[in-house]
Amino acid sequence: MEFNVKKLASDAGVFFSRAMQFTEEKLGQAEKTELDAHFENLLARADCTKNWTEKILRQTEVLLQPNPSARVEEFLYEKLDRKVPSRVTNGELLAQYMTEAANDFGPGTPYGKTLIKVGETQRRLGAAEREFIRSASISFLTPLRNFLEGDWRTISKERRILQNRRLDLDACKARLKKAKAAEAKAALWSDEVEKAEHELRLTQTEFDRQAEVTRLLLEGISSTHVNHLRCLHEFVESQTNYYAQCYQFMLDLQKQLGSSKGEIFSGTFVGNAESASPAAATSPPTVAAATLPAVPTIPVVPTIVGMPNTVAEGVLNPNEVKPPASGTRRARVLYDYEAADSTELALLADEMITVYSLPGMDPDWLIGERGNQKGKVPVTYLELLS
Repeated sequence: MEFNVKKLASDAGVFFSRAMQFTEEKLGQAEKTELDAHFENLLARADCTKNWTEKILRQTEVLLQPNPSARVEEFLYEKLDRKVPSRVTNGELLAQYMTEAANDFGPGTPYGKTLIKVGETQRRLGAAEREFIRSASISFLTPLRNFLEGDWRTISKERRILQNRRLDLDACKARLKKAKAAEAKAALWSDEVEKAEHELRLTQTEFDRQAEVTRLLLEGISSTHVNHLRCLHEFVESQTNYYAQCYQFMLDLQKQLGSSKGEIFSGTFVGNAESASPAAATSPPTVAAATLPAVPTIPVVPTIVGMPNTVAEGVLNPNEVKPPASGTRRARVLYDYEAADSTELALLADEMITVYSLPGMDPDWLIGERGNQKGKVPVTYLELLS
């Protein structure tokens, strides 16, 4: 019990001495041991690393999870060392709503079919987002967080110890200075001078030892930068893969919706070739609303049982189709189009081609000609000109 009381009294004395030294330094009444320039540069570099790492970590968390409530929930689960429950992404939730809406509207209707296609793509986008968040968290967020909660805490602890050692050292220097000043007046103070010099040697040794420990930790910031650089490359790779997947999913969806758009807007671009009236052909020049004249009726080969009518089904040999003597139209291609087979004509955006329709042909398609090349082209990829 007596030992504990003495220890508490000693600790209180040390704390009071440090507090006095710190206060006098702030007031300019005491000298302060300055660290060398290299050490100060290491301290500034470490502080800069810590500050920017915190900002990058927080903003990356916002990027991966914009919902602040969800971020707080994930933080609490992490601190409690519990697994974060799986959360449905916004894309997956949108996919669910679209699928349910399609079932209510009728999955066989044009709107219902499109909702199902778009919903499936949203589901795939949501799954890709989930994988990106998981990958980015492991490869990027975790190393940054480990630095702040591990290495930086160790550095901060050693820096506080170094600060205390410096205060002790400077307090001893001040006591020695006072003892020597008193010794000049009376020889009786020689013992105080020896005691102050002994304490100074001890505190100087402790300070030098702590300064070296702190210096080694601060120099380790360079390896931290190398590690964070590697993690940054992995984060960029994950993000690149994620956006590449999203782009491919949307391209696939755009192709799937090509014919659906034709069903909706075919009346805007081209009317029914068989029911076109002479008045429609003589209407004022427009970009899209005029009707294409039909090619004179081509004799249809009698259908054999089990074999579809080739023209009606849109399966024809473009080389066997001859353009009408009149009534062809010029069209500008809106988007690039890759031919699916030999009966289709590949298109390049902004090029001009000649188009016309055939009786019984799918209204979503036209026959397109470019020089000596000929094939079917989708209406939705064209801007028809008079």
